[in-house]
Amino acid sequence: MSEIRNEFGRRDVLRAGVVVAAGAATAVGAMSTASASPASAPDRVTALTGVTVIDATGRPPQRNTTVLIRRERIIGMGHGVGIPAGTEVIAMPGKFVIPGLCDAHVHTMPMEQISPPLYLATGITTVREMSGTPLLHQWRDRIERGELPGPRSMMASRIIDGAPTTGDPAMFTEVATEQEAREAVRQAKRDGADFVKLVSRMPRDLHQVVADESRRQRIPFTGHLPDAVPLTVASAAGQRSIEHLYATWYETSTRENELYARIAKLTFEHGDYPGWLRETHRLEWDAVNSYSARKAAAAFAALARNGTRVVPTLSVYQMLDRPDDIDLTDQRLRYVPASAVEGWRWALENIIMAGRTPEEIGQHRELLEHRLTFVRELANAGVPVVAGTDGGDLPFVIPGYGLHDELALLVRAGLSPLAALRAGTIEAMRLLGLDHALGTVESGKLADLVVLDADPLADIRNTTRIHAVVARGRVITAEQRTRMLDDIAIAAAQS
Repeated sequence: MSEIRNEFGRRDVLRAGVVVAAGAATAVGAMSTASASPASAPDRVTALTGVTVIDATGRPPQRNTTVLIRRERIIGMGHGVGIPAGTEVIAMPGKFVIPGLCDAHVHTMPMEQISPPLYLATGITTVREMSGTPLLHQWRDRIERGELPGPRSMMASRIIDGAPTTGDPAMFTEVATEQEAREAVRQAKRDGADFVKLVSRMPRDLHQVVADESRRQRIPFTGHLPDAVPLTVASAAGQRSIEHLYATWYETSTRENELYARIAKLTFEHGDYPGWLRETHRLEWDAVNSYSARKAAAAFAALARNGTRVVPTLSVYQMLDRPDDIDLTDQRLRYVPASAVEGWRWALENIIMAGRTPEEIGQHRELLEHRLTFVRELANAGVPVVAGTDGGDLPFVIPGYGLHDELALLVRAGLSPLAALRAGTIEAMRLLGLDHALGTVESGKLADLVVLDADPLADIRNTTRIHAVVARGRVITAEQRTRMLDDIAIAAAQS
């Protein structure tokens, strides 16, 4: 880690690093095999030969290319590049190399034999944790020390909301005064968070206080678009990204003033997330049906000027809007404990679907198509779109695999496969402030890579056809990856 510290000199990169611990007959064991390979020796070089590199810069694919890796960094690449003597050569003719993927919105499930290795096995080499729990801070430290296999991580603060929060008061920090809002930001910095996260019930005046204190403390802030805060107001205040699509409609509506007047009258009890969901649906439905392309264009132009990113988490809306489409026979569920799957089913029936009328069910199904159109218009207006899933927090968004579903949904929304791939690589790294080191396949950058059996630009679903993963310069071969997945499935079955 000293090399990373010296080069980048900032906490988010001090924490970066996929490292491998020893072990046997577990995912850790599979990774330790990779770490013991000649490629991990201090001065050995690994060469991936015969690959097509899709570097995510926008340049055309580079065919029949060699990628040279020393330690954790790409030191050279190209057709006919010289291979130093003693290099470990891994021939991969017909394979495609893309940057390691980033899920920019996760709430990692607290199961260390499942969640961290599952990210790596599915090609997710970086995550942005959206709730900085003590356990996740411990995991990040253990990953840095080489005691736990897992992805690089950027860590949110404890979630900050207005009072009363519709979330879990035991897990959220509620603020009702300027002093409390400023202290919540200061505490986030003391806790070692990389950024401050806000959610939906934050009042407009306290949103501005958090923005001001975040500038004073030099810590980014991000999160949901609070119900009472217009899109352009949040963007102008410096909110780095808008998570989800909740509340993003209101400023694009011809009924904007009416909608915000209704919001001002809403009150909720502690933890009344189902009630908040119901009211949000009614507001969204009315906003969609009074949508103004002119107002939307003005709002989107402001976001583009300010560099405000949107993480739409379409995977969440696929589940929220069309729960009847969930496939309970999905084979990927074998990597999730049965108790968690049962908990997801309970939440689906008793929280998300609770009280929905047949009319509302139909409205939700229609809303998904509007959301896809909304994301396409954001992208066409030059607003940076970033791929994130909310995996681990909401039902049936499977950790790791959910990011691949998200990329497919972005393409369905109208992004090109390359634009979707960039949303899960370089655009995510720009949001994290790591684009100088990660997010593209280029000489000098860190070697986080995914090797695919098929071309993702021909079909974005080919990102699921993973042959191998390179995590911090270490190659997880196809065989090692298979063992990792088998061990994760065993751990899930025994949980």
